[in-house]
Amino acid sequence: MNINPSDILTMKKKHPCGSNKMTVLRAGMDFKLRCEGCGHEFMVPRSKIEKNIKSVAHSDENP
Repeated sequence: MNINPSDILTMKKKHPCGSNKMTVLRAGMDFKLRCEGCGHEFMVPRSKIEKNIKSVAHSDENP
């Protein structure tokens, strides 16, 4: 799955604040994400994130 920093992920499950959109800050073996609703930043393993992605909105910066 091709996910780059600054992409916005729509997740299947909601964050406790109620938002299901996350911005990718860092991608690799782990993802560093920022919740669009409350601004909380957290790290999650790639395997867990890839199972829970509903859709990916690629930013215009990435080719």
